Amino acid sequence: MPSPARLLLLVSLSLALSSCANLLPMAGAPRGQTQYLEAFPVASVPTSALYNQDLDSYWDGDGMRGPPSVIIDLSDQKAYFYKGDALAGVSALSTGDEKHATITGKFKIIQKNQWHKSNLYGDFVDAYGNVVVANIDITKDKPPPGTRFEGSKMHYFMRFSGGTGMHEGFLPGYPASHGCVRMPGHMAATFFKNVEIGTPVTVRP
Repeated sequence: MPSPARLLLLVSLSLALSSCANLLPMAGAPRGQTQYLEAFPVASVPTSALYNQDLDSYWDGDGMRGPPSVIIDLSDQKAYFYKGDALAGVSALSTGDEKHATITGKFKIIQKNQWHKSNLYGDFVDAYGNVVVANIDITKDKPPPGTRFEGSKMHYFMRFSGGTGMHEGFLPGYPASHGCVRMPGHMAATFFKNVEIGTPVTVRP
């Protein structure tokens, strides 16, 4: 039978490991911030190892030439980046849900803003930036006393129609936004770097 000292050591190690496991974020999951237009409350986020895992995105466009264009396919939840007639890369997506469908048609990039934040969706935070009420709609929710609105981050925003654009965001594996086109961070950064104002964007059903 292990000695009391050894038992104490084993218990301490077990507690430390379980605490670390609880603190580790999911792969690709947000760190301490609300992701733009989350489809569900934080408490109900699935914990599957495949959750928010991107197995489809890639980029082969470095060194390729030709005018850029983007095709967003809502049916397969992917964006296809072309340089001329050659496919330069593919990004996994999460587009608009049933109540907030992503607009379809032919558009052009009309704005690029690397550090864009939503002016409609986000959190109410206190004077120190701590989240008091998460995942709010500024048109429907009233701030508690002593709080202010902090818009959700929509980094690498590429606007192509009204309030709709491509940007970095959380991918739950299905259409879950309020109309925008969420992309994994590394792909949003790559698309952002390679599009220009005026780049054609086609959104097809």
